[in-house]
Amino acid sequence: MIEEFDQAVWKEKWKILEPLIFEIGVKGRVGHLLPKPCKKVSKEVGDILKIIPEKIKRKSPVELPEVSEPQLVRHFLHLAQMNYAIDLGFYPLGSCTMKYNPKINEEIAKMDKVSRLHPYQDVSTIQGALEIMYHLEKMLAEISGMIRVTLQPSAGAHGEFTGLCIIRKYHEENGELESRREIIVPDSAHGTNPASANMAGFSVVTIPSSEDGCVDLEALRTAIGRQTAGLMLTNPNTLGIFEGDILEISEIVHDEGGLLYYDGANLNGVLNKVRPGDMGFDVVHFNLHKTFSTPHGGGGPGAGPVGVKEELVPYLPIPTVEYSEEKGRYYLDYNKPKSVGKVKGFYGNFGVIIRAYCYILLLGAEGLNKVAEAAVLNANYLAKKINEIKGFSLPYASDKPRKHECVISASKLKAETGVTALDVAKRILDFGMHAPVVYFPQIVEEALMIEPTETETKETLDRFLSVMQRISDEAYNSPEMLHSAPHHTSVRRVDEVKAARNPILSWKMYKKQGAITSSNSTAETHNC
Repeated sequence: MIEEFDQAVWKEKWKILEPLIFEIGVKGRVGHLLPKPCKKVSKEVGDILKIIPEKIKRKSPVELPEVSEPQLVRHFLHLAQMNYAIDLGFYPLGSCTMKYNPKINEEIAKMDKVSRLHPYQDVSTIQGALEIMYHLEKMLAEISGMIRVTLQPSAGAHGEFTGLCIIRKYHEENGELESRREIIVPDSAHGTNPASANMAGFSVVTIPSSEDGCVDLEALRTAIGRQTAGLMLTNPNTLGIFEGDILEISEIVHDEGGLLYYDGANLNGVLNKVRPGDMGFDVVHFNLHKTFSTPHGGGGPGAGPVGVKEELVPYLPIPTVEYSEEKGRYYLDYNKPKSVGKVKGFYGNFGVIIRAYCYILLLGAEGLNKVAEAAVLNANYLAKKINEIKGFSLPYASDKPRKHECVISASKLKAETGVTALDVAKRILDFGMHAPVVYFPQIVEEALMIEPTETETKETLDRFLSVMQRISDEAYNSPEMLHSAPHHTSVRRVDEVKAARNPILSWKMYKKQGAITSSNSTAETHNC
């Protein structure tokens, strides 16, 4: 019998007792006093407030919670206890690669020599940081089969946008931008692909997948032409299937003068086994926070470096990190007249860069190989076993091996019991596991996108399989148990439509929309 899980919750009769931070404060209460300027500074500059220009001074004090330090610490600890993280349990969130983050990387990232660097320091004082960035670029270039890499983009989607700006600049320099206005994406693409293409000024052309879940070559040939700027592709794709026709796809795109863009979200499944550059890709973005194991989720932190082939190097963002053999030092080079410019303040998300650098050094080439092998093994184990559970199926070439993830359909379960993929996902939470991605990719009905990653043991996978079997049994015998799930989490099922249409994401929004002052009532208002 698989045991259920009770999540910590600060509540009374289902009313969340933990108030908003603004609601626990008392006017005049202080939790921290800022230090006064040292005498040397005061003597040199005088009254600091007087040297701040009036036009940038606040007209009224900033509205901050007025709480003591113990109140502050307890508030966030209460919230943390009611939350979920990879350190607590299994996190099979498809295409997000929520692998365990080694704590040694955290220790190194917290070192004063790393965490206290300032971006305005003179380059002569940050030679170590520049050396790390320089060598990480080289590592990523080797792993991907690219020539140069920029570390500036701070997320995967940011990397996509940067890569598309590079593609745009390439066609502009060749005098073809006016005619090449289209980016092709498959119907299984990550949603950020068409969004990034649109933001970069391109029109998006979507092509269907073939019966085996891969790019339909005839559809590609029909869609492509001299109007095509490029094709964005994930390989393995979002179904977890490797695009076996990738060399032919590359030839089709390049024959029409387009460029091939690699969405690196699924790199974990082929890491150090096959390189995007060898597949024919011209531009690659990485998700350091996924593939190279740095904490992420909830909007950050992240890093989305972009690698390019030789002909695209002049368009990389500035500055680039270079090394002078003559002077024996690293430096930042802004003299790139064809560059797309800066895409982020300063030089990238350095804390994430440090963690990824440590991860690669710790594993080495052989270790990276084993990452891909274990990730693929785990995903295929789950795919095969879940496919045997009543109500679930593995659509699109079920006999084909998957790579990093598998997409399970609960369409049969819904047809026979009325239980949906969303119901399944909510019920999984009751067993102390995070839910998979649901309803994506949209080419799969009642989709459950499951990515176990390489860091999970067989025991953990077997427990997940037991949960899926129990959910199937419940669906056929007591479906209401699933319709009303979750039952043991700190927050019950939310009204997701209302949350999407009427989000209250900040204290300002909370006040502006006239929300009820009690956080208990807030939970009820949002059907939590």
